[in-house]
Amino acid sequence: MKRASTNTTERPPANGTSEHQSLSKYIQARFDECSRSQKDVAQYIVDHLDEAAFQTAEELARRANTSSSTVVRFSQALGFEGFPELQAAAREEYRRVYAMAVTNGQSSGSTPLFSLDQNEFESALTADHLNVEDTARKVSRSSVDALIKAIADAEKVLVAGTDQMAFFASYMRHLLMLLDLRVDVVASPSQEALSRLGRIDGATLVVGLSAGRPHPLVVRAMKLARHREARTAAITDATLSEVAKLAQIKLYYSSNSPAYVRSHTALLSIIQALAYGVYAQDTAQYDDRIRAFRLK
Repeated sequence: MKRASTNTTERPPANGTSEHQSLSKYIQARFDECSRSQKDVAQYIVDHLDEAAFQTAEELARRANTSSSTVVRFSQALGFEGFPELQAAAREEYRRVYAMAVTNGQSSGSTPLFSLDQNEFESALTADHLNVEDTARKVSRSSVDALIKAIADAEKVLVAGTDQMAFFASYMRHLLMLLDLRVDVVASPSQEALSRLGRIDGATLVVGLSAGRPHPLVVRAMKLARHREARTAAITDATLSEVAKLAQIKLYYSSNSPAYVRSHTALLSIIQALAYGVYAQDTAQYDDRIRAFRLK
């Protein structure tokens, strides 16, 4: 990634200076110039600004699945002297966004779930609660409606998700099969899974699940779907994800977590809500299907 130029529109954001872009928009504008590992850092900062604003370079690197030296080089490539200067810009944007939310009455005014001296268990539950709330605020109703209709109308649905996403792909398949829909899962580069990819056609809806950097198999499924003019949808925690770029319908979920793994509570909620949305399209018909399925 080339070092930032001195042009006013290309300079990194300066604290309190309105003439500059916000850090998030600046990173998105420079995203295509990043190396693969730097893109991981860029995605994480854009989608987890509150964490990037207060974590150390080592903590940020761990969550972005890269090294602290990559975080530092990424900061310098954007034109900052180092990570502390980038973090200062992140904090400035975070405070500005939070203040705007308070002004517009969008901040949560409910009583905190736990006291301030939270233990690790309580901190994880609090993060999950906030992730679901943040996802619900940001999700697009038009995108949700489009995906529900696409699932209900598709002759067959293929859900692609590997590693930690394999569980959620299988669970989505389970919920939709209860409605007697035709659903396949691609969760590994096995011969059987690859043959399922080979059966993608224009009547297929391909749903790609990803967290952070998408698995090459999921990207391959999305590209093949586009090539064969199949409908595509992405459910991801990274707005700059390659899977999202390849999808016609996009749903984003928040995955902030104090733990050593990302939180997928909001992803689980989205999958269950989508299945319920499909069911609500024709409850009488699906009730019959569910009863028949349970009798098998």
